[in-house]
This record gives sequence, C-alpha cells and structure tokens, in this order.
Amino acid sequence: MEPNLSRRHFLAATSGTALIPQVLAATPDPGRMKAGTAKVDITPDRPRYDVEKVLIDPPTVYHPVHARCLTLHDGARRMVFVTYDLNCLDYATPILRERVEKELGIPPAYLVLLATHNHQVPMQTIASNFDYGEWLAERIFAAIKEAISKEDGPVDLHFGFGHGYWLRASGAAQADYEIQVLRVMKNGRAMALLFNHPTHPVRGPAGWGPSHPGYAMDEVEEKFPGALALYADACGGNQFPVPLPGLKELEACQRRGHDLALEVVRVAKGPMEEITGALESQLKLVSLPLAEPLPYQTALELARGIPMDIGLVPPPHPGRPTNWIRALVHHYKEGIPFPKTSSDMPCSDGGFFVAKLDKPRKYECRFVEALAAKIGNMSLVAIQGEPCTPVGARIKDVLRQKGPAMVFGYFAERNLYIPTREIVRENAYQAQVIQIQFGSPVGWAPEAEDEMVKGVLALYGENYTPTQTIPYNQMK
Repeated sequence: MEPNLSRRHFLAATSGTALIPQVLAATPDPGRMKAGTAKVDITPDRPRYDVEKVLIDPPTVYHPVHARCLTLHDGARRMVFVTYDLNCLDYATPILRERVEKELGIPPAYLVLLATHNHQVPMQTIASNFDYGEWLAERIFAAIKEAISKEDGPVDLHFGFGHGYWLRASGAAQADYEIQVLRVMKNGRAMALLFNHPTHPVRGPAGWGPSHPGYAMDEVEEKFPGALALYADACGGNQFPVPLPGLKELEACQRRGHDLALEVVRVAKGPMEEITGALESQLKLVSLPLAEPLPYQTALELARGIPMDIGLVPPPHPGRPTNWIRALVHHYKEGIPFPKTSSDMPCSDGGFFVAKLDKPRKYECRFVEALAAKIGNMSLVAIQGEPCTPVGARIKDVLRQKGPAMVFGYFAERNLYIPTREIVRENAYQAQVIQIQFGSPVGWAPEAEDEMVKGVLALYGENYTPTQTIPYNQMK
C-alpha cells in the first residue's frame, strides 16, 4: 500500500477486507478464545487547558483518570478495545492507529477506540496540548502490548442489558435508558466487563477526574475482584443525567456512578446470553448529506459587522459563533467547492474542517467513521462523533432482531454531533456545532439521521426503510 494513500481511500479500499492481514495466519477457534487486560494512568501532571478551555493550574486531581484495554483473540484475529476517561481520543488517534498497525499487525477496523466523553481532562485540539496527545498514544500503545502479553484462556463471552432511568433527552426525542454489558469469563470468574449508557457524564469538582463513569468502574471492580471494568458512552449526544438537587458536585458524581454500577452488577450477576464466537470487523466512512450553501449575497450581508480576518477560532473566543460565516465567504471568494457530504473535508488537528491538511497523513480524520463488528452472533457498532440517541436506538432495533446488538458512539477522533432530523429542523445546538465549532460553511441536511442509520445497517447487509404512517381512516 502506498504510504501517502489518503485515509479516505484507504478505508474505502479495505472495508470488508480489513481482517485479511489477520485471517491468513490461522483459522478461528472460538472455543479457545483468549483475552487480556491492562490499565494505565493518564492523569495530566502539569497545568493544561481542559475541555471547557479552563487552565487547570495547579493540576488538581480529585480522582485519577485512566485508559483501559481489553484484547480478544479467536485464534486467527485479534480485536482490541481501548476505553479512556477522555471526551474523545483526538490527536492521539492517527498516531496510535499507524503504530498498532505497523508494529502489531492490527488494522484500524480491529482497534476499537471508545471514550467516556469525560470533559475533565485536557482538550487535545488545543495546540499546547498536542504533546499530551503524543504521550497518550505512547501510554495506550504500551497498555495494548501489555494486554496482549497477558492473554489467557479459554474465555467465554456473554451479553446482557438493563436500564438506568435517570436520564433526560432533548430535541423532542424519546429517551434511551439502556445499559449494555459485555462480560468476559475465565474459569467461571469475570475477567472483564465492558459496559455503556447513552448519556453525558456527571462532572465532579474542579480539576482532573473521570466524572461519574470513573466511580462506576471503581465499584464494578470492587464487586468483581480481579476483573477490569471498562465504560464507554453509547449514543447519547442529546441525553443528560437528571440533576440531583442538594448534592455537591462530588456527591452527585459519586451517586450517579453508584447508580450506574448497581445496574451493571445486577446484569452481570444475572443470566446473560453467551455470544462466544469468531471475530470479524470492518470500518467504513458513511458520508452524510449537508445542506446547500446560502447565496453569496446573503453571505455578504451576514458578514457585515463581524471580524473577517481572524480565520476559524476556537472557544472561548467571542468570534466562535461566526466561524461558519467566515468559512462561507472564504469558499465563495476563493472558488473552493462547497462540501456536499460530511466526508468531503478532512478535519485538522485543531478541530476545523479544511480543504486539505497542511501535512498529508495515512489516516486523516473524516466523518463519519462507522465500525461494524461481529463477536459470535452479537453485532457491535461504534460510531464516530456524538450520535444523538435516536440514531443508536434505531440501529439497535433492527440489528437485535437477529441477535444481540451493542452500540457505542464517541468512537476514535473528534466529537462532531450526528443530529436527528428534528434537531436539524429546530437548528438546535447539536445541529449548529458543525458550523460554529468545526467551521463548516454549510449545515446539515435533514436526511443526515436516516443516512447514518442506513449506512451502519448496510454494513450488516440490512436495508432499512422508515415505517410508513398509515392514515387513521385507512386502518382496518
């Protein structure tokens, strides 16, 4: 493969065949499945800007933050799960993908990078934090190697689910309360528990810390001595925990961690469905439709009175809400073609859509990556960005008709919201982010939600058609 082949074309070329480098080595033998685990501290040790762009100086820590790794090997293919107490992996993603592929022979389709969406950590799209991203990649790579070195078996895998009803949804959407659990067992004892919930985390006090999922993982590990707990967010871009009036930040954070852990432990100690089986995975770009640009004259009118010479600016700069106007005018004046889909433009290290990156790299950040895996008869989906709840719920509804389905958001690089049709119609915050934060000259088309669902389901050979409404007077 040519070293300068773009990430977009690489993924298109390898989708569906990404497992070939591992398949040629042996034949899968799920009855001898092995698993390994590792955990590494990634707490910042110096003043840095956090996700809210606040400088944490001195670097106060209310709870250490970690990256956790679970590897599965079916005799032919190895799948690596990495979860981390970060809002997303950002800068470290392409570094880690290239090194894991080159040195360990594991392609990106088998490297499942999942975030808790915790905001109380460094923001990697800030240039002064790029070195933290490089350090992260080094630490996580070491954890992956450690987990591989500790692989043991045979193990069997089980899936179950419960509910955490302490969530609320925005955007005129129904809430998804589901908590999903993947349990790895060896000799009748839990070795690892990977679980999710579709929600933003509850923040702890000021400083570095993992928010409520960190306390949930602590409690799960207490209940299952010797097991590694791994949490990652499901599709919860428009969901938030119900507030707990009267509790201080740390108390509320710990309480919601306890609430989550209680349900995970209940599920993991109850009857679960065995899913042990061969590992398969593919990674594809799902190009989502964007809206048409506003007319040039309208763009010029919008530009009156706003600074046009500052380029694309990150928060908390007061010019952030007008990023898209500067981008819109720039595209017109420079004759740059307007993007028609979410994957038409790469995303820079600073988190902005650009015509091209300053330096080419093997794995550019383009939206929207979808990882579609099978573990035995279970479908496992990981979607890049911040998918709103109906996206994940609709995918689960179809896939679970043929077996268990575990669905994650916040996969790999950058937190671009994947909005619903209703959120686009309302032009709510989750629909605006593509323009005000990422600097896109155009917004979402209303069909983005449907195309995201269709794109993922197509990876499993499923055709999805929205249910047609039958007029009341035609009902029998």
